[in-house]
Amino acid sequence: MTLRVGIVGCGLIGHKRARALGTAQLVAVADTQLARAQALAAQYPGCHALDWQALVTQADVDVVIVATTNNALAAVTLEAIQHGKHVLVEKPAARSAAELRPVVEAAERQGVVVKVGFNHRFHPGPARAWELVRSGAIGPVLYVRARYGHGGRPGYDREWRADPVLAGGGELLDQGVHLIDLARWYVGDFSEVTGFTHTYFWDMPVEDNGFISLRSARGQLAWLHASCTEWKNLFCFEIFGRTGKVQIDGLGGSYGVERLSFYRMLPQMGPPETTIWEFPGEDLSWKHEFAHFESCILEQRRPSGNLQDALAALEIIQRIYEQNPGAATSSAGESQRRMAS
Repeated sequence: MTLRVGIVGCGLIGHKRARALGTAQLVAVADTQLARAQALAAQYPGCHALDWQALVTQADVDVVIVATTNNALAAVTLEAIQHGKHVLVEKPAARSAAELRPVVEAAERQGVVVKVGFNHRFHPGPARAWELVRSGAIGPVLYVRARYGHGGRPGYDREWRADPVLAGGGELLDQGVHLIDLARWYVGDFSEVTGFTHTYFWDMPVEDNGFISLRSARGQLAWLHASCTEWKNLFCFEIFGRTGKVQIDGLGGSYGVERLSFYRMLPQMGPPETTIWEFPGEDLSWKHEFAHFESCILEQRRPSGNLQDALAALEIIQRIYEQNPGAATSSAGESQRRMAS
């Protein structure tokens, strides 16, 4: 069975998703800017551009990929679900937990497969780390420590991600949601949530840094930091176990070559036995994620990185935002003025 796919949102991520379809067929695309939709459609024979409301009702569309700005993610996903479509929606899937809950309920009623774009689960480093953790190679997980960030670009604070109406939040919701999702993947649910958000540099009404502390019922801690004042792009995710540790560095591209280090504690302790894998070359996580999604549709099973995972991450983020009301009103403008002087 060849799945027929429609993409709503023809920006950078929409193009990435189109290139990652494998044997599936792109048959329709939509965007608020018709010219962008037409440009993407022209690259795929038999594909046509139309408005998104028409796309989600098309009989020849089996799967809808939603790659819009955050404010439209939930609405488009809900409409597609109500028309019986399977959906891959980009993270964070909605601006808030409240916005996502009706989507979760609709997907359950309709019996369709909905995957959230947590493509980091499908990078080779995190995927192999998960296998090591699940196999018991590092013993019971004790705690997690992770950092993820970039340095923005000129005008970053005027882009849609800096608009609370369009984005729903700042860096905590943008890259922080990946850290929270991975932490839950390795550890499980967290019962205690604390965090701090602040806007240190960028002149925008959403946070440019999010600091997160999560604790499970068994006392396992996840200590996470998401930042868009990381002047050298960084991804570092460490999982500490009783008998070893795994560490993921880099995601390719500007984040550096992806690398997984496995440190196995020896009986005499001291320097551990170390194994390192490197994963240079093209980022294939998008292709691996879609292949997984496709198999879940054909086998009617719940995907890894699903709506329930997104809802749990958004509930954590909501609790942190509630702990920091008005935190984005800060010295960011002053920082910009100092840089300019």
